[in-house]
Amino acid sequence: MAPSDMQADASARAGSRPPAGHVEQAQQYLTFVLGGEAFAIGILSIKEILEYTTLTEVPMMPAYVRGVINLRGAVVPVMDLSVRFGKQPSPVTKRTCIVIVELVLEGERQDLGVVVDTVNEVLDIPAAEIEPPPAFGARIRADFIRGMGKVNGKFVIILDVNHVLAVEQIAALADAASTVEQTA
Repeated sequence: MAPSDMQADASARAGSRPPAGHVEQAQQYLTFVLGGEAFAIGILSIKEILEYTTLTEVPMMPAYVRGVINLRGAVVPVMDLSVRFGKQPSPVTKRTCIVIVELVLEGERQDLGVVVDTVNEVLDIPAAEIEPPPAFGARIRADFIRGMGKVNGKFVIILDVNHVLAVEQIAALADAASTVEQTA
């Protein structure tokens, strides 16, 4: 599926979000590849999917922050998930995408872009097909993993977007993005 099709699909689903504060177990997940491994994020957290574009680097940011983009007038930090997981930076190819994820921090919504190698598809994964995160053996921190979804006999690592970055780190990124926006 092309990024523009995925963007339309994610945008259509984003319009049907539950009210703020409503907790719902997401059954649909956007799947993507990062470093040859399959990952997923609950579709309710996905705002849109963009083709990779030139980023503006911001000095003194953590290594996993590639920079910021201008998304319809808003400055959005973009994170390299590979680096966040302790691996080498993701190489940029023609299939590289930026997935815009919406997080809720202290009652406020914050957009964050994540660089992925390629976006696959939106899948329905029944709760019965989701195993708890492994206690050991995963290549990323256990608190980053919401569960392991079984899809066609293989596992997809379902990320917990609220833990991939600690709240204080996201708040620091939001503050840095605001500083960039004010000086631009």
